[in-house]
Amino acid sequence: TIANVREAGISVCCGGILGLGEKENDRVGLLHVLATLPEHPESVPINALVAVEGTPLGNAAADEEAESDGIADVDAFDMARMIATARIVMPRTMVRLSAGRLSFSDAEQFLMFQAGANSIFNGDKLLTTDNPAFDEDKALFNKLGFVGKPAHAGPKVAPSEMSGEVEITRVKGHEQQYA
Repeated sequence: TIANVREAGISVCCGGILGLGEKENDRVGLLHVLATLPEHPESVPINALVAVEGTPLGNAAADEEAESDGIADVDAFDMARMIATARIVMPRTMVRLSAGRLSFSDAEQFLMFQAGANSIFNGDKLLTTDNPAFDEDKALFNKLGFVGKPAHAGPKVAPSEMSGEVEITRVKGHEQQYA
């Protein structure tokens, strides 16, 4: 499916939702699949499950009597770890801090940006859940000293890459690169 999207000339946006009951090796597996594609996705959203009441996952997350099953057990460190790993294995990809941001404080979101998130989805509504209002995001970015870039402009090239200090290489999924 991803290959078909790319062949159609559409930018690939493909990520994952943390808190569905997955294990750490499932998270690593997701990033491995994306990082070993012939071309990395242009956008990789990292989402925290927003457990919506009345849905099977919402009901499971609300069951306080049940022993933890991993559903919605996502904290800022889980998000930061996933974002940092995505940033390392896909350095030119827009790693998006996405759904679930309302459950994290400004300080926790700052941690995620410092871990490597370099994009958000803004607007007060995502597909099915609430998102911070545009003015709230603008205030957060001002507070953190961040400057946004125009939408659909692609990633900014890091100064270290422009100066030649860092070289970004592409390795095809079936090849191996040795240091």
